[in-house]
Amino acid sequence: MQKIIRSPKDFGQLIRHVRKQAGMTQSQLAVRSGVWQETISKIENGHAGSKLETIFEILAALDLEITGQERSKGSTDDFEDMF
Repeated sequence: MQKIIRSPKDFGQLIRHVRKQAGMTQSQLAVRSGVWQETISKIENGHAGSKLETIFEILAALDLEITGQERSKGSTDDFEDMF
């Protein structure tokens, strides 16, 4: 699966989708990643401010990785979501 992530909200939606697709609860992901369940809930709800280390622990627990590429040009409707 490939998804463009441009905001904490986008990241949270991705984490929630992949977690549910794997049949995991937030509590199960917390145990697997070593991250508090409350933190996972905040991330899934788009709250900013998580440490990068926490993000990578969750990604590893869900067998995901980050790749970098030049930013694609979105529609003007996406402009407000960029910031």
